[in-house]
Amino acid sequence: MLMDRFDSLALFTRIVETGSFTRAANGLEIPRATATLAIQQLEARLGARLLERTTRQVRPTPEGQAFYERCVHVLSELEEAEAAIKPIATNPRGVLRVEMHGAQAQQIVLPRIQEFRRRYPRLDVVLTSGDRRVDLVGEGIDCALRAGVPEDSSLVARKLAELSQVICASPDYLSRAGYPCHPGELRDHQVVRFFSGSNAVDSTLDVIVNGRSQSFEAGGWMTVNDASSYVAAALNGCGLIQLPRFHVERMLECGELEEVLADWDKPALPLWAIYPQRRQLSPRVRVFIDWAAAVYGERFDRDRSA
Repeated sequence: MLMDRFDSLALFTRIVETGSFTRAANGLEIPRATATLAIQQLEARLGARLLERTTRQVRPTPEGQAFYERCVHVLSELEEAEAAIKPIATNPRGVLRVEMHGAQAQQIVLPRIQEFRRRYPRLDVVLTSGDRRVDLVGEGIDCALRAGVPEDSSLVARKLAELSQVICASPDYLSRAGYPCHPGELRDHQVVRFFSGSNAVDSTLDVIVNGRSQSFEAGGWMTVNDASSYVAAALNGCGLIQLPRFHVERMLECGELEEVLADWDKPALPLWAIYPQRRQLSPRVRVFIDWAAAVYGERFDRDRSA
């Protein structure tokens, strides 16, 4: 069985993403020997070693990693070219690369991901999560779920939900510092400060006063740059934090954290699905965003009606 160039590129990207010749071959429903031969021919044609093979794993060489990133773009462009002249596929296939915050992945998307798999069994999902803002175009990410105001005007954004926010702290901290009764008292408190990437350190808490969102600057001695540490710092008495309620809902219910200023509204945090600006949205991205919109709509419409 001979593979054409595009099939070879698809096989190579699958090997890099799965770290295995066998898993990649099985996913593409080809013999492992065919996969091995195709990569050997690809490396011979390029005159470069693309993969480091050991008994336990396969990983790209520096040249292979650079080639992988280009392959992702090439294959994406090919899919979009085909989609432009075909009806939108009802059962797309291929690899879908998605980036989102870890808390959203763990608490909202992954608990229901088997529904997506049953509906679209020919799609393989590569999920990147964390607090680092990835470069969608540069890193070959198909779409991302991000909260806040979209920063890159070159990306298309579709709103999925409005995330309600909460200000909270540990009972230990509040027993020492007191419970604020008015937003103006937040200035006398400590907050866990947060920064991400090139963004400035944020030490403010936002509350709606007289119908308008106001930011209240507070002091703080602990600064973190990831969401898990942000919550952990609050649990350990380092100060107040403000974040989407779903992230700490269970901790609020069991008393590990306590909400403050519960009678004051907080500005909702919009959540967007964003993807690179293209003339034709690829079928695999379209079906994922439509599915995610339904999942988030059900969850946060329910929260608003509770």
